[in-house]
Amino acid sequence: MENKKLEQLQKYTINNEEKAGLTTNQGLKMAEDEFSLKAGERGPTLMEDFHFREKMTHFDHERIPERVVHARGVGAHGIFQLYESLADYTKADFLTDPSKTTPVFVRFSTVQGSRGSSDTVRDVRGFATKFYTDEGNFDLVGNNMPVFFIQDAIKFPDFVHAVKPEPHNEIPQGASAHDTFWDFIGQNPESAHMVMWHMSDRAIPRSLRMMEGFGVHTFRLINADGQAHFVKFHWKPALGVHSLVWDEAQRIAGKNPDFHRQDLYEAIEKGDFPEWELGLQLIPEEDEHKFDFDILDPTKLWPEEEVPVKIVGKMTLNRNVDNFFAETEQVAFHPGHVVPGIDFSNDPLLQGRLFSYTDTQLSRLGGPNFHQIPINQPVCPFHNNQRDGMHQMNIHHGQTSYHRNGLNANQPKPVPADQGGYEHYQEKIDGRKIRGRSESFRDFYSQAKLFYNSLSPFEQRHLKDALSFELGKCKSDAVKANAVALLNHIDRELAEETAENIGAPIPKENCEVTSSKKSPALSMVNTISKPDTKSVAILLNGEPDVELLTTWLGTFAKHKINYSIVDKKLRSLNQTVKVTDTYETTDSSLFDAALLISSEPIIQTPALEFIQTTYKHYKPLAVSLSNPNALEGSRINLEGPGIYHIITSTIQPFIEGIAEGRFWNRML
Repeated sequence: MENKKLEQLQKYTINNEEKAGLTTNQGLKMAEDEFSLKAGERGPTLMEDFHFREKMTHFDHERIPERVVHARGVGAHGIFQLYESLADYTKADFLTDPSKTTPVFVRFSTVQGSRGSSDTVRDVRGFATKFYTDEGNFDLVGNNMPVFFIQDAIKFPDFVHAVKPEPHNEIPQGASAHDTFWDFIGQNPESAHMVMWHMSDRAIPRSLRMMEGFGVHTFRLINADGQAHFVKFHWKPALGVHSLVWDEAQRIAGKNPDFHRQDLYEAIEKGDFPEWELGLQLIPEEDEHKFDFDILDPTKLWPEEEVPVKIVGKMTLNRNVDNFFAETEQVAFHPGHVVPGIDFSNDPLLQGRLFSYTDTQLSRLGGPNFHQIPINQPVCPFHNNQRDGMHQMNIHHGQTSYHRNGLNANQPKPVPADQGGYEHYQEKIDGRKIRGRSESFRDFYSQAKLFYNSLSPFEQRHLKDALSFELGKCKSDAVKANAVALLNHIDRELAEETAENIGAPIPKENCEVTSSKKSPALSMVNTISKPDTKSVAILLNGEPDVELLTTWLGTFAKHKINYSIVDKKLRSLNQTVKVTDTYETTDSSLFDAALLISSEPIIQTPALEFIQTTYKHYKPLAVSLSNPNALEGSRINLEGPGIYHIITSTIQPFIEGIAEGRFWNRML
């Protein structure tokens, strides 16, 4: 299966690395490509210059409309492997046959900013997966947060208009810290749960490889006997869930705005293939109403303590794209792309998305034939009576293009369900046509409180700081007051501290939800921590012991730790060890840890600033100093947590510190 998709894409590949004569798009070989056709050397350009016209016309039309949301993204190819058959729950072929390898394409993205915005802004991250199955494409189009801001799709244009740059000045780009976003939040209390996630560390992931993915919506799985289960989809990263700190995220935005996409690209190029396990939360149809929340509400999650996540398979991203535009930019996802055995629920946000996505692709990709673009083509054949349209790539044979027909034996004809044809789940529906929502959707604050309760003290501290930063950027006193009033329904102390920091009034009445309920799965404290693929800056202050340094580099490589050697200028230390970065070209925020090697009595300013920032961001720091007093007077507590004094080749404690990642007790 994986090879089938790769072969399909290769059919459309032009290898520009091979020697070939330059031609026009019509195949005409051209002898000149630097000068337009002119009437004399200093004369006017002639209209008959067909090569200039073709080249310039194509250039003028190279850009297509960017996505309204999720414009900035990065993609990669991979495979999905099922662990065990899920035939008890679904008849989907790729979820029932563990012997099959299913090719996938994944696109990660930010939501608010344009294609030119930074990777590390505070934002929701898109996590969209296209499974190329034998039964057609299945698109799992989700985010790195399990809930959303709104309950009904009719409000989606309003939400996006509110969070996007404000229309009068197109500011701010790639950020939600402005009046219209927080005005929307204050006027729409259903957003309370999601805004807590948005203000948490989940909104500034360390790496795309280190974040969870969620299908967000409730779907249905249907087995061969017609039995249904409600399902939520999860992606669990093999490297655990890790974040940046806010100051670090802002520094990276200036130092390397492509930080996340470069991190993903380089990991795959090195063979450090990112992995996620697919998890399912399953609820039998008869248990739909047994919970104290509505399972169809997209602003609610299913606590893992109540509905355990069943791990069913693994996804591995193992190949970068060959061309960003042709693949990442032109890939077209749609939650309505399903296969037999997967169906929808009555989640009103999902229902609206089933219309919106096709409509968007028609605008972006120029017409109804976007499914024929190589990255979007299924690996199985497709036959129907749809014809013509812009960018039609297929040449259809035959006289008929309608159903039913007698001239062509009614071909192509529908496939019965027992032979693999898709059949919608026959849900019984009885109700009046109304514009409204169920009373079970009106609990806006309980799960927001659950999320806040579940965070560790340092995560709560970061969330408070994020609220103060975001609301502190707002100009309207009314917007600030309404946002604090919303927080007052979640946690009184949170509302009071935020109000004090932003100069907003504190509501007289305490409306806090009374609950001490927690869900440990919601805190990143309980994640996987390992050193694999993390990065260390090795800082030189003077001349290092190259033999000892080489030993340490071998230890880093053994633990799959990436490293860069930083000095005042690029140079070789021996035949194999080289300085790869200078203090001018890199920054502490781009690394997970730092090792300072100093043979000088004084630490020079660039190295000192580097390690002080490392310390400030709670990262592990190792020092090997010829002068043990060289850091006296610095802002570093050398006896504090996460500080390692390396004298000999024993570097293992530092490796363990890199695995731990952050030392939050420096905050105390």
